[in-house]
Amino acid sequence: MASDQTVYLEGCLARLRAGDAAARDELVAAAAGRLTDLASVMLRGYGRLRRWEQTDDVMQGALVRLSGALGRAAPESARHFHRLAVQLIRRELIDLARRYFGPEGHGRHTDSVPPPGDGGDAAGPPEPETGSLDPGRLAAWTDFHRQAEALPDDEREVFELVWYQGLKQVNAAALLGVSDRTVLRRWQAACLKLHDALQGIVPR
Repeated sequence: MASDQTVYLEGCLARLRAGDAAARDELVAAAAGRLTDLASVMLRGYGRLRRWEQTDDVMQGALVRLSGALGRAAPESARHFHRLAVQLIRRELIDLARRYFGPEGHGRHTDSVPPPGDGGDAAGPPEPETGSLDPGRLAAWTDFHRQAEALPDDEREVFELVWYQGLKQVNAAALLGVSDRTVLRRWQAACLKLHDALQGIVPR
């Protein structure tokens, strides 16, 4: 049986396809809560990135992308909507990493921690400089997103629904039209592949 959220999303998508512009705002609002949670988790402890970006900034960037995409075409189903939302938040975070910590990024040419009194985070120990992959650095998350995107299709979709979108496995199974056991198997396989690809260094 479809979850209440899935039924709601399907109704919004049907209205959007019928030309109801308000449905787009409702779909964006439906995604906002989970995107905020993800951005908060991913930026936790990243003093270097928070020098320029806060959780709301990252979430807003992803929602602007989502609103624009919905304005161009309505996803076919709640399943496709979830996939689109995941792709856009992932793209926003990877773009942030490139913008600030790429070869010409601001973060490579500026002190890691804001000086006291400049409106940055509270004083604390400086973060490690560039070096080996560390779960406390944005680079680890960037690699994590890329490896998640490279998972086999079935495993990637389950991982995106459960990890990125926060669906319970039973709800993911209903959305995909497969058994709970199949979702559990795909979830475990995806987690194992990510663990191996990241050499056990999975950001938290």
